[in-house]
Amino acid sequence: MASSDKQPELPARMEAEFSSLMRELSACGHQAPALIERAHLPRWCRRPLFFFLGYIAKAEGRVTEADIGFAESLIKAMKLSGRQRKRAIGWFQQGKSARDLPFIRGLTMRLSRRLWPSPLLKTAICLCHASQLNGRPGKPRRYRCEDAIDQIGLPVSVTEDIFESYASKVWTRHSENLSRPTSYQQACELLGVTRRDSLEVIKRAYRKKVSECHPDKLAQQQVSASEQNLAKERLLHYQQAWELIKRHNANRQ
Repeated sequence: MASSDKQPELPARMEAEFSSLMRELSACGHQAPALIERAHLPRWCRRPLFFFLGYIAKAEGRVTEADIGFAESLIKAMKLSGRQRKRAIGWFQQGKSARDLPFIRGLTMRLSRRLWPSPLLKTAICLCHASQLNGRPGKPRRYRCEDAIDQIGLPVSVTEDIFESYASKVWTRHSENLSRPTSYQQACELLGVTRRDSLEVIKRAYRKKVSECHPDKLAQQQVSASEQNLAKERLLHYQQAWELIKRHNANRQ
């Protein structure tokens, strides 16, 4: 019999729940806090979640403002009281100080994975989101994320599926060339069209790009301040690209 390195598949019930949550995450613009606000986490998930968030945040030696901001956004999404917020911060600090993951930390989740998989999957999404706050995660953050997800009783394949979704919907936007387009070719590339496309086709592509980073849409998705600034920069360059393309076509007539 030939051996296989394929990751184990999720049980049918867990797979269905995972697919539903990934669709919900996409509808939220891949903003985990917005997902948690819609699909609440039970109280018993808070301690392991914030502990693991602190553990991931310290992966590269220094906790960034983005890490703290993400934890705060989850606190807000969960509508925690002042006392509950202090506890969450304390668990985050404990995770920062941990060199290894104590077996007991994810025990409750491991015991509940068969009967109630939804909280584990929501937690996994939050942990993956935390590890990619600055784009594609480096090895230290990714490894710590995978360790945490393994600790709560989920296969690493869940991590891969979540990151694949971010890669196709989020990281591609972050990797765009944000310099001002200076040629017709650069303008077309920025809008995702070709030189052969008609002006009407390019116009539709431009409107779609603009709608993705419109302030009203971003407000609904509860994006961070850094992501709002990135969206404003993209919007400016989309507008510059469209103006350049319009001038180019007007000069040809």
